[in-house]
Amino acid sequence: MPWSLENVLPCRQQLELESRLNALAVLDEAPGLAREIDDFLRGLAARDLSGRLMTRLISAFNDRLTIRIIELTVRRHRMPRVSWCWLALGSEGRHEQTFVSDQDNGLVFSATNRDEADALRELFLPFAQDVNKRLAECGFTLCKGGIMAGNPAWCLSVDEWRRRFYEWVRRPEPEALLNATIFFDLSALYGDFNLGEELRSLILALTADTPAFLHLMAVNALQAPVPLNFRGEVVAEDAGRGDQVDLKKFGSRIFVDAARILALSSGIRAVNTSARLLEAGPVIGMHGDDIVAVDAAFSHVLRLRLRQQVADGPAAETGTGVALANLNEVDLAILRVALRQARRLQQRLQLNYRL
Repeated sequence: MPWSLENVLPCRQQLELESRLNALAVLDEAPGLAREIDDFLRGLAARDLSGRLMTRLISAFNDRLTIRIIELTVRRHRMPRVSWCWLALGSEGRHEQTFVSDQDNGLVFSATNRDEADALRELFLPFAQDVNKRLAECGFTLCKGGIMAGNPAWCLSVDEWRRRFYEWVRRPEPEALLNATIFFDLSALYGDFNLGEELRSLILALTADTPAFLHLMAVNALQAPVPLNFRGEVVAEDAGRGDQVDLKKFGSRIFVDAARILALSSGIRAVNTSARLLEAGPVIGMHGDDIVAVDAAFSHVLRLRLRQQVADGPAAETGTGVALANLNEVDLAILRVALRQARRLQQRLQLNYRL
């Protein structure tokens, strides 16, 4: 379910952009409006607002734009008269998008049997591919791994999604663990939300019944080392990249992966990382102050990533590396503390899963 823009104290420009989004009636005008929204959001991020707030605000605008594109694209296609739902996955599903986000989406629909599913898929695919194309024109890069609703592999009936999830959890190959980091952060964006919620319930039930899968997810999560040396100083992970540290792979991902595991093991339906920490933390015995500290650390890492993306400009392709030399003394000190919180989260996983 999309995170509402109403959760953010609006300014005049934000209200104007929201109004124009709601009134958007021509698909060809969407890319220009998307660029204006991006400029507005980059301006806000340049003011060093909270990373948690900014990623939610970016995601809220992206969700609203995506929904409007879907609504307009539906009118151009022969849509089957069955229940269906557009799924947001990965960072979009968690409402944690930054300025450099590719598409991760899927589609679920109702079908009574395999033959009907095959026939319905042929009707849904041209629509889904059109939406993917329109989103790419608005700056949402096509997923290099093909995780998009326009790919037949991810335009599936409820039963087909169920079989996929069962296969991943029951036979956890490396690819299945990678898929879990994307597809288990699933949110219903448009259509029949009940179908998305049904898949969320299935994910929770499967992981609750298969603790061995969560154990392997924890092993996988610990593969990303916290970039602190033995003195507790932040270090670049790759000397070939100068003094840059990848604050996605070795920063925010650590919080995201840990929160996902803690939430799934606790039966928490939340998908957003902060919400997962706040809801699952007490269940696993974390103290309130510790939860607040971890959430603040995660927000700080996101803020630094966004600031670097603003500095790199709209043409940036990755937006994950942050140059340590560009951080002031205070930000570097806070980053050290934030990464210590990330290390504590990993240590909690090690203890919980005896790793």
